[in-house]
Amino acid sequence: MGASAPNLAGGVPGPGGGRPILAFRAGVWNDNPIAVQILGICSALAVTTRLENALVMGAAVIFVVMMSSLLLSLLRKAIPRRIRMIAEVAIIATFVILVDQFLRAYYWDMSKRLGPYVGLIITNCIIMGRAEAFALHHRPGISLVDAAANGLGYTFILAVIGLVRELGGTGTIVFGERVLVTIPGYPMNLVLRGAPGAFIALGFLVALLAALGLRKTREAQG
Repeated sequence: MGASAPNLAGGVPGPGGGRPILAFRAGVWNDNPIAVQILGICSALAVTTRLENALVMGAAVIFVVMMSSLLLSLLRKAIPRRIRMIAEVAIIATFVILVDQFLRAYYWDMSKRLGPYVGLIITNCIIMGRAEAFALHHRPGISLVDAAANGLGYTFILAVIGLVRELGGTGTIVFGERVLVTIPGYPMNLVLRGAPGAFIALGFLVALLAALGLRKTREAQG
């Protein structure tokens, strides 16, 4: 028996074998785009100086990856294979522009803080990867689940890094003007606030998640 042929109705097999629950778990945890696939590292290092920045960037990526995957899945049979990459970039860029304009109109301070990294969502390997490897081969429902899971997995890692860097760097967690946590007399930690702090936080987080995943695998094997 050779390899099974792709299911023309549902596409080729993907994370979770086409089952929504397993696909969701794969995107968020088992096959996390940052911790496991090591994708989207640039934004994970650049925008996580504050938790608020990380959450907004995560929300932007969730929106773009979900909408682009949904639209590409709906158009998967109409897009000629030879121009699929052009179609993917054009669709992704459209939703990135919508996010960028929304931030400029309603959240100008955040737009300035994130700077060019909103526009660079177009080149985010996570979004292009879900479009190329999943959305173009699967129905809209499962493609939307897969996109949401990967977006949430990305946002989870960004939020943890942002929390560690902001809390460790300044002793505060700030949303707008409201200070939720303050440590009196805590000195500013320039290492965590700078690029080295991003690498350190990401490295420890990836190592921790890898250790947890390995332990879970060993327990499952008995």
